[in-house]
Amino acid sequence: MNTMASVTNIVNATLDMVTLAFEAPFARAVVFGVHISGHLFVEGLLAVVIFFLLSQKSYKPPKRPLTKKEIDELCEEWVPESLIPPITEEMQCEPHVLERDEGVHWGIQNGVYLSRSTIVYFKHNDMESLQSTLEKVTLDNKRAKKLRRYIVVEAIYQNSGQIAPLDEIVRLKEKYRFRVLLDESNSLGVLGSSGRGLTEHHGVPVEKIDIITAAMGHALATEGGFCTGRARVIDHQRLSSSGYVFSASLPPYLASAAITAIDILQENPDLITKLKKNISMLCKGLLDIQGLEVMSDAQSPIVFLRLKNSTGSSKNDLQLLKEIADRALKEDSVFVVTSKRSTLDKCRLPVGIRLFVSAGHSESDLLKASESLKRVAAVVLSRHN
Repeated sequence: MNTMASVTNIVNATLDMVTLAFEAPFARAVVFGVHISGHLFVEGLLAVVIFFLLSQKSYKPPKRPLTKKEIDELCEEWVPESLIPPITEEMQCEPHVLERDEGVHWGIQNGVYLSRSTIVYFKHNDMESLQSTLEKVTLDNKRAKKLRRYIVVEAIYQNSGQIAPLDEIVRLKEKYRFRVLLDESNSLGVLGSSGRGLTEHHGVPVEKIDIITAAMGHALATEGGFCTGRARVIDHQRLSSSGYVFSASLPPYLASAAITAIDILQENPDLITKLKKNISMLCKGLLDIQGLEVMSDAQSPIVFLRLKNSTGSSKNDLQLLKEIADRALKEDSVFVVTSKRSTLDKCRLPVGIRLFVSAGHSESDLLKASESLKRVAAVVLSRHN
């Protein structure tokens, strides 16, 4: 009984204290005409709760670092997510057909793959192969006229230095009702009397080309690229392209640099004449090179050399060509590159050595390059034979 009485007294005393706190004059407040009592008590309670949470120290990092074993286990469990969504069978059946030259560079190959279209190859720069492929696609598919069909080519092929016969391609595209996607990365500022590219070179109206793309890191000496076409095509591209098109847009100063480069070309047409002269001089100097042959077009700024007699293996061919390139750089300070390809690259053309000619090269530069390559190629290939 005494214990119960003591507990009752404590509870009553506590209630009296709480009541006093609520009824104290300084604990009352009037907010918008409404009397609120005990706000100091509530604030005190909140302060206690906040202090309690801070005392838990949950915001501090763990004192013990992860062990090597724990790190290895986390790495084994982690599976990175691909930035490119997987292509399912349903996606592969979307209504697109792409006729693609088998020699296009890796950038076009990857873009074609990501388009999730039906891809059909034709032989490199072979218009008979293109025509027979167009006929087969048109006749074998009853829904062909309802599909969006494109012929994808490069103006100057990076993997061979050859120039596409655009006039013949346009004739075939009009005959079989295809669209043409033309990459002018290596021809802009190079081909044509004023450097306007392959359309000017062949005298084809630019309106007959549905989509023209180009990188600005070649003749324009800047970065980025562009895509042009009819207003309807570009509007569709803006709506359907990847979000990177907007989040990684071209900085203004790079666009300004490209505009300035175009102005320089327009004000100095002799640069195109000088470039053509340099190309002709280098090709002439490499005509009698031992064991190699010029595969590129006579007007192409990409002079492409390949082995006359292949070893039968692309890997072995590339090793020989790399040795030639390395020795030319080491012994004569002549920098040339080999056409290295990744395991994903599906280009079916032979590997080779690429030389990039510009209007800035002098006659002595070109003579030095041709003489160096002829000397080094003779030494390397004679030893191999």
